[in-house]
Amino acid sequence: MSPNVLRWLSLVALLWLQSLNGTNLSFPAYSSQLKEFLSISQFKLNYLSFASDAGKVLGFIAGIAAVHLPLPLVLLAGGSLGFAGYGLQYLCIVKKMFTLSFPQIWILSFVAGNSICWINTACYIVAIDSFPVNRQVAVGITAGYQGLSGKIYTDMVHAFFYSSQREAASGYLLLNSLVPLVACLVTAPMLMRDAKTSSCSSRDVRFGFIVLFIITIATGVYAVATSLVPAPAVLVLVGIVLLLLAPIVIPVGVRVKEFMIARRTQHKVHDLEAPMEEDQTKEEEFDEKAIVGVKEEVEWTKLWRKLDFWIYFGLYLFGPTVGMVFMNNLGQIAESRGCVATSSLVALSSSFGFFGRLLPSLLDYFFSRNKYMPSSPVSMAVSLVAMVASFLLLLIDSDVSLYVSTAMIGVFSGALTSLSVTMTAELFGTKNFGVNHNIVIVSIPIGSFSFGSLAAKGYRDGATFSEGLDGKCFGMYCFQTTLISWGMFCSIAAVLATVLYLRNRKFYWHKP
Repeated sequence: MSPNVLRWLSLVALLWLQSLNGTNLSFPAYSSQLKEFLSISQFKLNYLSFASDAGKVLGFIAGIAAVHLPLPLVLLAGGSLGFAGYGLQYLCIVKKMFTLSFPQIWILSFVAGNSICWINTACYIVAIDSFPVNRQVAVGITAGYQGLSGKIYTDMVHAFFYSSQREAASGYLLLNSLVPLVACLVTAPMLMRDAKTSSCSSRDVRFGFIVLFIITIATGVYAVATSLVPAPAVLVLVGIVLLLLAPIVIPVGVRVKEFMIARRTQHKVHDLEAPMEEDQTKEEEFDEKAIVGVKEEVEWTKLWRKLDFWIYFGLYLFGPTVGMVFMNNLGQIAESRGCVATSSLVALSSSFGFFGRLLPSLLDYFFSRNKYMPSSPVSMAVSLVAMVASFLLLLIDSDVSLYVSTAMIGVFSGALTSLSVTMTAELFGTKNFGVNHNIVIVSIPIGSFSFGSLAAKGYRDGATFSEGLDGKCFGMYCFQTTLISWGMFCSIAAVLATVLYLRNRKFYWHKP
């Protein structure tokens, strides 16, 4: 199989992996049931949510491992950690095969959260290596598919486990443990790390990405439509599976084209096309080596000396992390407002998050050479201002504002996640990207604990005020102060994004 076919096949494998790797995105759909199973308070539920994010503290180990180990092995390590973390919780909480203390369950959640870092690291490195000139596009699309995970797991649970709320919760734990491991086993042989050494005409690459964009947009539209309009869960799931399989047409098409060219060349008496193909190869090899848009290569051991790193760290802490904390608390926010369709909200946020993660890639691919195209920090600042507006909209007591705000936060939080991956490579280089980005996202567990505890305190105080049963809080005031605080944090992040742009404006002005 040729290198060109392999690198497209690798990208397809990444799409499959990422669409099943966001197991933490389904947590809001079963968090209320988990709270009842374990008979724990809102604070302890927040600690479990934090545990999943805290697993990212050790994410840098995955980055170091990716430097020294084959990427398929890194991938399988991630799948195995998730299998252990979620699987043991399933056997303990659902099957009652043994008893675990709360700290032990916390550790299992920590391990499950860390597993995502291993799979993400392998996926991002393969995407960057396979398409170095179009790395924003490749990384953005793969990150976008991870945003679909909440929707996919919700559909699977509705199709196979939704006879009761308790069975639904057990379904999430079981699927979270098994599905990513199976996906890793299936896709590990398809990963090609050194695909950047291959040559391919720029016309073929452009055509491949255009086809992929069409499939991706169709997938997103289908996900949003089936989240808003009720439909049989099995049929919805079948449609998602078919759309996930659709990108395989690209490597198949590349293979067919190569086969046809080889046959035509064998039957030519006068080989007139050989010089043209050689020129195409040389042109693409030149483009592949002329990797642009990287400010400097920074080793991870020296990252802490850079002021840009600390500004960026604060930006990630007060920006994308707040969006993740909102998603973690979405179940309780919906419950407190009397909305029972929590799983629908999770599917909605996941579907719009998919589009949000994809949007930077679309803009970069089609408008990157436009002088009016905003840089990554500016795009992040705009997204953060929109997040502030979304949190303020949530203060309105209506189901419409809840659904609209959830969709908006999904879009802009997804865009921030995609942009952050690219900005890490721009500011600190691609050589040590696997470690550097995992160090940046250490801000996630810090924010998850701090901002999540703030939400838990507001919820507890509201429950005391309303004398809610079993410590539950009902009413707009349960999260009112929390939502205002989250909006303020996003405002701080927008300011930091602006500062980051001003410090690096010369770099972004001269970036091709």
